Amino acid sequence: MIDIFLKGFLLTLSLIVAIGAQNAYILKLGLQRQYVLITVFLCTLFDFLFISIGVFGLGFFIKGNQLLINIIAIFGIVFLIFYAITSFKAAFKNDSLNIEEKNEKKSLKEVISLLLVFTFLNPHVYLDTILLIGGIGSSYTFLSEKLIFLFGCALGSGVWFFSLGFGAKFLTALFKKPITWKILDTIIGFVMLLIAYSLVELISF
Repeated sequence: MIDIFLKGFLLTLSLIVAIGAQNAYILKLGLQRQYVLITVFLCTLFDFLFISIGVFGLGFFIKGNQLLINIIAIFGIVFLIFYAITSFKAAFKNDSLNIEEKNEKKSLKEVISLLLVFTFLNPHVYLDTILLIGGIGSSYTFLSEKLIFLFGCALGSGVWFFSLGFGAKFLTALFKKPITWKILDTIIGFVMLLIAYSLVELISF
């Protein structure tokens, strides 16, 4: 059974470690020290729920519904482009470079709302968790095997998000320099555009 656990753990880590919209947002919150615990917990919970859906076979509905994939992809593209523009603008605003000032700007409602958008309007979340990871987990015959696989996935997701969110504080000294914030905001902007571009391939009529 340990091999099933490790497969879930390592597979999940290998997929979510890649830089993406959600990871970039968690990193930024970690640097700003804004609602880190609740956001990393929610990211882990969402991964667990999505993977569970895939493991127990419901991922085939999304995979076979091109219209739904098109809608999700288009919404994702529009939002990612908008957020990329916002990031590029932030790179040129001095009042957005100070960590203490940043902490005063967002409410918990705003932070959670943006996290939900990054999570639920990103087709890659569904493809990676429900279809890919969940699809592998669904291949196991026994319920005990599925649950062990899920536990491995949940732990892998949790280890990554908690490390990303709470580990960011060790970079605080570096990010007190205005140029570092400019670089981060610029990189995030380009990452959002690259992800948006990759979503175009998912659209089919």
